[in-house]
Amino acid sequence: MIDEDVIGRVLGTALRTGADFAEVFAEDKRTSSAVLDDGRIEELSSGRDRGAGIRVVAGETTGYAHTADLSEAGLRSAAEAAAAAARGGGGGTRTVELTRRPTTNPNVVAIDPATVPKARKVDLLRRADEAARARAGSIRQVSARYGDSRRRILVANSDGLVAADDQTRTMFSVAVVAAGDTGMQTGRQSVGRTIGFEMFDANDVEAVARSAADRAVTKLRARPAPSGEMPVVIGPGGGGVLFHEACGHGLEADLVAKSASVYKGRQGERVASPLVTLVDDGTIAEEWGAFGIDDEGTPAQRNVLIRDGVLADYMWDFLRARKEGRARSGNGRRQSYQHLPMVRMTNTVILPGDDRPEDIIAGTESGIYVAQLGGGSVNTATGDFVFGMWEAYLIENGEITDPIRESNLVGNGPKVLLDVDAVGDDFAMGSPGTCGKDGQGVPVGDGVPTLRVRSMTVGGTAA
Repeated sequence: MIDEDVIGRVLGTALRTGADFAEVFAEDKRTSSAVLDDGRIEELSSGRDRGAGIRVVAGETTGYAHTADLSEAGLRSAAEAAAAAARGGGGGTRTVELTRRPTTNPNVVAIDPATVPKARKVDLLRRADEAARARAGSIRQVSARYGDSRRRILVANSDGLVAADDQTRTMFSVAVVAAGDTGMQTGRQSVGRTIGFEMFDANDVEAVARSAADRAVTKLRARPAPSGEMPVVIGPGGGGVLFHEACGHGLEADLVAKSASVYKGRQGERVASPLVTLVDDGTIAEEWGAFGIDDEGTPAQRNVLIRDGVLADYMWDFLRARKEGRARSGNGRRQSYQHLPMVRMTNTVILPGDDRPEDIIAGTESGIYVAQLGGGSVNTATGDFVFGMWEAYLIENGEITDPIRESNLVGNGPKVLLDVDAVGDDFAMGSPGTCGKDGQGVPVGDGVPTLRVRSMTVGGTAA
C-alpha cells in the first residue's frame, strides 16, 4: 500500500520533535453484504475504506492522527499532527531503518469472495429462507445475512519493524421467528470463518437455517424458567461467551494497569478450579479471531492465561509489554486505521477435560442446561455479570427435559471459575462474534467443552 522509503521518511517526520516511538498503520478494507428479510432482499451493499493512522509516543503521552490520503504529503501531515499532539517543539532528524518481517497466516484463502457474483450470494439467502420455512408451519419470519470482508494491513514502526497481513472473513447467519400458544419465539444460528467463499463447501446454508428453525420451534413449548441458585451445565461451544466476558476482559493488561480488573496482582495465585485452563489463541486456523499479525505487527500467538486454575499471565499490547519488560502476546488490536490499538482478545477457549458430557448431565440431579448464551455485560473491576440465555433446558433427575423461556444468568466471574466442578472432553467453538470495548468492535471467537458450574443464579419467573 505504501512504499517502504516513504514509510521511513514519514516515521522520521514523526520522531523529529524528540518522540520515543512512532508507528504507521495502513489499512485497505473491502466489504460486501446481503440481507434477506421476510422473503425479500432488503440490502445488497459493498464498500471500501482505505487510510492510515500515525501514532507518536513521547514519554507518557500518545498523539494519534489518521488520514485517508496515502500520499507522502498526506502521511507527513498526519505524522506532524500526531507528533504535535504528543510533544511540542522541534529540531533534529532521525532516520529509521526498516526490516521486513515475514508473516505466517493461519489459513489459506481458496476463493476470494470478491470474485463471486452477487447473484450467487443472494442464492444462498433464498436457499436458507426456503429451508427454514419448510421446517414447520409455525414459522412466521426468516432473516438471513451474508457478509464477507478482505482486510489488508501494513504496520511499520520506529523500532525498524515492517510487517503486513491479508485477512479474509466470510460469515452467514439465520434468525427465525416461530409463533404458537406461548407467543413468538426466536432461533438463531451462524457460521463464520477466516477463509473465503470456500467456507460454503463445508457449511451447508440449509443446515444452518434448519438449526435456527428447530430452535425457534422447540422454544414454543418452553416452560417458564426457574429462579434462584442452582447447578448450571454449559454445553459445548454456545457458552464460551460467558468466559470471554466474565474473566477474559479482566485479563487484558490495560484494564489491569487501570486497577479495573479483579485479577490485578494475582499472577501465580489460584483463581479457578484446577479443572480450568483458559487460553487465548489467535493462531487457530479459520476461527473468527485468527490472523497472521495483530494490529501492531506482532505475530498471533497462543497464550495460556489460566493454567490448571492458576493465573499464568495477562494479555498484552506492544507498548504496554515494552514498558513492563514483558513478552508481547499478539493482543494489540484496533477496529480500523481511525482507532488506536488496545489490548483485545482473539479466540478465547477453555480446554477440554476428561469427563464425558453424558456423565456430567447424569450427575446433575436438577438444574439448567444452557445450549446457547446471548448477550451480556460484566463489571471487570468486580467480575459481576448478567447474561441472556437464548436456548436452555431443565435438567431433572439427571436428564435434559423441557426447554425454558429466555431468561438471565447472574453471577460473578471469579466465583464461577472456582465453582467449575466438571469439564467435558467434547470441546467446540461457538458462533463468530464481535467484541466491543471503548467504542471499538473487533472479530473474536470463543469455545468451551461441556462443563458444570456448581451454583449460579437463574433469573427466571417460575414460582
